[in-house]
Amino acid sequence: MAVEVKELLEAGVHFGHLTRKWDPNMAPYVYMERNGIHIINLYKTAAKMEEAGAALSKIANSGRKILFVATKKQAKDIVAEKAGSINMPYITERWPGGMLTNFVTIRKAVKKMASIDRMKKDGTFNTLSKKERLQVDRLRAKLEKNLGSISDMTRLPGALFVVDIKREHIAIKEAQKLNIPIFAMVDTNSDPRQVDYVIPANDDASKSIDKILSHVSASIASGLAERKAEKDAAASSTEAPKAKKESASASAKPVAAEEEE
Repeated sequence: MAVEVKELLEAGVHFGHLTRKWDPNMAPYVYMERNGIHIINLYKTAAKMEEAGAALSKIANSGRKILFVATKKQAKDIVAEKAGSINMPYITERWPGGMLTNFVTIRKAVKKMASIDRMKKDGTFNTLSKKERLQVDRLRAKLEKNLGSISDMTRLPGALFVVDIKREHIAIKEAQKLNIPIFAMVDTNSDPRQVDYVIPANDDASKSIDKILSHVSASIASGLAERKAEKDAAASSTEAPKAKKESASASAKPVAAEEEE
């Protein structure tokens, strides 16, 4: 999926941070300095978006989940919408410490949430006292806020996609420990060496975040569609010989009957 530099420009993807706040490791991605602000080279951004998109498409095609992480105000709603549209898990509230490195404990919390839901369905919840019901409801709300979007994640993700690596440094460190590939929007004030797939971009403006996330989610959707097509093709190819065999055995029966006569 081709990336248009003009569209990136219109979305303000090229605006970096103040020159005095920059990280020198971002030098290869900086085009120039204007009015004390670094301008990102959008041709490099476009190339990196295509590279990241292709890699994410492959991960989605393999059946693994991509966990989106963005807790900053400008990115929360965009990430929730884009990740939700492709059925991928996301964290938009505080990063739960040990989310990756202590995944077993996180899974226990998710199971606790599921058990509360079962209590409400089978009527057990109604047998509790008013005070107990209130406590259970508060616990359920807290778990939902922090873990609701990852309730379907039964194993560690195949990759992480992060908006603002400085803000999400704990998530980055956990992924690094477990060798989980990291994809990220990286602004001029951040160190790109922490990320496997760097997308140099303005990570503060909602328009810029929306533009990058639209491309990323479309690439993942493409990988998921390919996976479904491959599965359907495999299913039909196994059904065809079976149908042929049944047809052959059915046509052979009258012949056998004639021979008996």
